[in-house]
Amino acid sequence: MSKKRRFTIRSKILLGYLVVVLLFGAALLVLSAQINELQKENDFISHHDLEVHNLTNAIEKDVLDMETGQRGFMLTGKDSYLDPYNQALSEWNSNYDQLYGLISDNPSQQQSLQTIKTHITRWIEIAGEPSIELKRQGDQEKVVAFFQSDPGKNEIDLLRAQLSSFRNTEIALTEARVNSLAERSSTLLTIMYTLWTAIAAFSIGAAIMVSGNIVKTLREVKQTISDISKGGNLTERIHVRTQDEVGDLGRETNLLLDKVQEQNRVKDQITSIATLLQNPNNLEGLSRLFLNQLAILLEVPYGVLYYWKDNRLLRVAAYAADGEKERSLGKVSLAPGEGLVGQSAVEKRIMRMNDLPQNYIRISSGLGHASATSLTVVPVIFEGRTIAVVELASLKPLQENELEQLKELIEIFGVSLHSTATRMELQQLYDESQVLNEELQAQSEKLQAQTEEMLSQTEELQMQTEELHMLNERLEVQKKAAETSASELANVADQLRTSSGYKSEFLANMSHELRTPLNSMLILSEILAENKHQHLSSEEQKYASVIHTSGKDLLNLINDILDLSKVEAGEMDIDLDDVYLNVLPEMMNQYFLKTAEQKGIDFRIQMQGDLPESIVTDEMRLHQILRNLLSNAFKFTHEGEVALTISRMNLAGSEAGAAETDVIAFSVSDTGIGIPDDKLLQIFDAFKQADGATARKYGGTGLGLSISQSLAALLGGSISATSLEGQGSVFTLFLPLKREEPETASASRLFLNEVATTTPAAMKASFSNSSQDDILLTPLEESLLNGRQVLVVDDDIRNVYALANALEQYGMQVITAQNGYECLEMLERGEANPHIILMDIMMPELDGYETTRQIRQRLNLTQLPIIALTAKAMKEDRDKCIAAGASDYISKPLNIKEVLSRMKLWLSPETLEI
Repeated sequence: MSKKRRFTIRSKILLGYLVVVLLFGAALLVLSAQINELQKENDFISHHDLEVHNLTNAIEKDVLDMETGQRGFMLTGKDSYLDPYNQALSEWNSNYDQLYGLISDNPSQQQSLQTIKTHITRWIEIAGEPSIELKRQGDQEKVVAFFQSDPGKNEIDLLRAQLSSFRNTEIALTEARVNSLAERSSTLLTIMYTLWTAIAAFSIGAAIMVSGNIVKTLREVKQTISDISKGGNLTERIHVRTQDEVGDLGRETNLLLDKVQEQNRVKDQITSIATLLQNPNNLEGLSRLFLNQLAILLEVPYGVLYYWKDNRLLRVAAYAADGEKERSLGKVSLAPGEGLVGQSAVEKRIMRMNDLPQNYIRISSGLGHASATSLTVVPVIFEGRTIAVVELASLKPLQENELEQLKELIEIFGVSLHSTATRMELQQLYDESQVLNEELQAQSEKLQAQTEEMLSQTEELQMQTEELHMLNERLEVQKKAAETSASELANVADQLRTSSGYKSEFLANMSHELRTPLNSMLILSEILAENKHQHLSSEEQKYASVIHTSGKDLLNLINDILDLSKVEAGEMDIDLDDVYLNVLPEMMNQYFLKTAEQKGIDFRIQMQGDLPESIVTDEMRLHQILRNLLSNAFKFTHEGEVALTISRMNLAGSEAGAAETDVIAFSVSDTGIGIPDDKLLQIFDAFKQADGATARKYGGTGLGLSISQSLAALLGGSISATSLEGQGSVFTLFLPLKREEPETASASRLFLNEVATTTPAAMKASFSNSSQDDILLTPLEESLLNGRQVLVVDDDIRNVYALANALEQYGMQVITAQNGYECLEMLERGEANPHIILMDIMMPELDGYETTRQIRQRLNLTQLPIIALTAKAMKEDRDKCIAAGASDYISKPLNIKEVLSRMKLWLSPETLEI
C-alpha cells in the first residue's frame, strides 16, 4: 500500500479545480476567436460602411456645390460664387477614387460608381465649364439662351437618381452585415451557454463522485461505530476505495474492528471457560478441566496444578505429563517456600523462567519428545490468600497479551476453586450430619424397643441423653459453619457480578481511543466549512459542514457512551458547591431562546414559592440534566410552549413514620406529542425512546434520560415523568435541599479559580464555568495571535496538520515537534522560541507529563504558557496535567474556537503578569 501513489482529498479538489480552469481556458479561447471575428465584422461596418456613406454624400455635395456655384456666378457675375465650384471641382475626383477603392469587393457597385462619374464629367463638360466661360465673355444673350436650353439638367437628374440608387444599395448591404453580425452574436451566446452548461455538468459530476466516495466511507464508519456501541455484528469491514484521508479513516476503523473483535473473542473464550468451570463438583475434575482449557487457549503443552491444604501444596492435576517416569510429574507435595512453586505461593506473585536447560522438562508425544524452554508459575489467590499454584511449561515464552488472559482466567478459576472446595466441605458436613441422624434414629428405635427397661437403665439413659446434647451442640456448630459458607458464596456471587463491569470499562476505553482520529476530522472539516479563502464551491462547503456536523454528532454519542460507562463503572465524580438559583433562568435562556424562536414556540421560566438563594449540588451536572430535559421538550414539541418551573416542595417519606423531605423541584413541561403509558417507564433505559421503530421520526441515541436519571441519583435526587399522549409531558427533577460543606474541589478547578481571582471580572465569569464544554472563555482581540509563534508537540501527524492549518489562518507561526525529546532539544538549542506550547499528553517514549515537568524544572521556563491536549477526559487526567506544570487543559476532540479562546487568554497581558 505504501508503494501506491496517494491521491488525497486535497489532490482531488485541486485536480477538479485544475480541470475546471482548463475547461474554462479552452472555452475562453474558443469564445475569444469568435469575439475577434465579430469585432472584425463590427470594425468593418463601423469604418468601411460609414466611410462609403460619407464619401457618397461628399461626392453628392461636391456636385451640388459645383451646380450652386455655377448658377450663382451666372446670375451675379461675381468670381466669389465660383469658390465652391472650384473647390468641389478639385475634390470630387479624389473622393471618387477613395470610394471606388472601398467598394473594390463589389463590382456591380463599382460599375454604378463609374456611371455616376460619367454623368459628373459630362455635366462639367456640357454645362459647368461652357456656362462659366459664356458669363466671363459677357455675352448675356448666349447666357440666357443657355439657361433656356439648360443642357446639364438631364445629367444632374440622372446623377441624382444614380447616387440615390448607389446609396440605397450600400444601406442594404450595411443592414445585411448588421443582421449577420447579430445572428453570429446570438450564436456566440448559445456557444457560451453550452460551454458553461457542459463545464458545470462536469464539475457537478466530479463533485458528486468525490463527495460520494468520502460520504459513503464516513457513513460506513459511523454505522460501524454505531454497531460497536450497540453490540452489533463486528465481522463486517469497511471497503476502502481510495488512497486518501478517508481511506485512512476506513483502514483505521477496520484495525479498530479487528482489535475489538479479537478482544471480544478472548472475552467470549474466557466467559465460556468460566461457564465450564461451574460444572465440576470435585477439585480433581475442576483442576483437570482448567488445565485442559489453558492448554487450548494459550497453546501450553504441559501443566501441573497444586492445591493448598493443611499448610502443604498437593498436586491434584496434570496435563500431558509423561507417565512413564515419576520424575516427569515433579513432586507430589511441596512445603511453603519450597522451590519456585512454594516460593510463588508465599510471595503471591508470578514467576517466569526462560531459556531452561536441556531436559529440565521433557514434553513428549507419540512421535518423540522435546525440551521446554519457558516456565511460568502462577499463584491462585482468593481474598488475599493463596489457595493453589499453577505451573506451566512451553516451547516458547508467553506473550504479554497471553499473560493478561492467564491472569483473568486464574482470577475466575480462584473463585470457582474456592466455591468447589466450599461445596465439598458442605457436602462432607452434610454427610456427617446424615450419619449422625441415622445413628440418632437407630438409637430412638432402640429406646422405643426398650421402653420397659427404661426404669432399670436410668444411668444408661442419662449417658445417652448427654450424648444427644453433645450431638445437638455439634449440629449447631455445623449449622453456623453452613451459614458462614453461605455468606462466602454470596461474596463470590458479588465478585462474579463485578465481571459485568468489563463492558462499561471497554466502552470507556473505546471512547477515549476514538477521540484522536475524530479530533483531526472535526478541525479540518470546520476549516473547509468556513471557506475563508473561497476555494470551495457552496455545494462543497455544504459537504464540509455535513462532515463537521456528523463529527459533532459522533462526539456527542461518544460523550454519552462515556458518561454512561462512568456511571455503570462507578467512576462518575461530583463536585458539590453552592449553586445560585437566580442564575439558572439566564443560563437556560442562552441555551434555548434561539431554538424557541426558530420553532415558533413560547419558552418561559418561572420561579415559584419561597426559594432559597442557593442549593448545594454539582452545578455542571445540574445544567447537564436540565439541558437534556429541555432539549427533549423542544425536540418533541411543534407548537404551544415549553416551560421550566423551579419550586420548593415537601415530599413525604417512603416508610411509615418517616419525616418529610424538603426538596427543590425543577419541572420541564411541554405541549408536545406526549408519551404512551406503555412506553413511559422504558424511556429511562439506555438506548430506548418512546419512538422505538427502526426508522424513527426523531433522532437521538436514547442515552440522555438514562444518564440524567443516573446523574440525579448521584446528586441524591430523582426524576419523575408524567405524560398524556398527544397533549404533552412533564419531567421533574427533585434535588434535596440541604446545607452541607461542599467537597474539596478538584485540582484543576482550584487552579482555574486561583487564576480567576487575579484576572479582570469578565475572565472570572468565564473561568467559573470552564468545566462546561460548550461555554468558551471571554474572547480577546485576534491581534494577540497574529505574528505569535506556537509550538505544537504531537506524535499524530493528522492532529499536527489540522492544528497547523487552523492556527496559520490567524497569522500564527506554527512550529512542530513529534515527541517530547524533540521538543526539549528545540527549546534547549534555541531553535524554537515560542510564545505558547500546545502539548499532547499521550506520546511514546517521553509523554506530555514528563516533557512539561522538564520544561518547567530543567529548562526553567516557568512563565511559558503550556496548554495540555489529551483524548482522555477523566477527572484525574486534568489533575495530573496541572500537577505536571501545565497552564491549562483541553480534552480532545478539539473545538478550534475553544483552543483559540484559551490561547488568547494565556497570551493576554493580564494573564502573563499573573
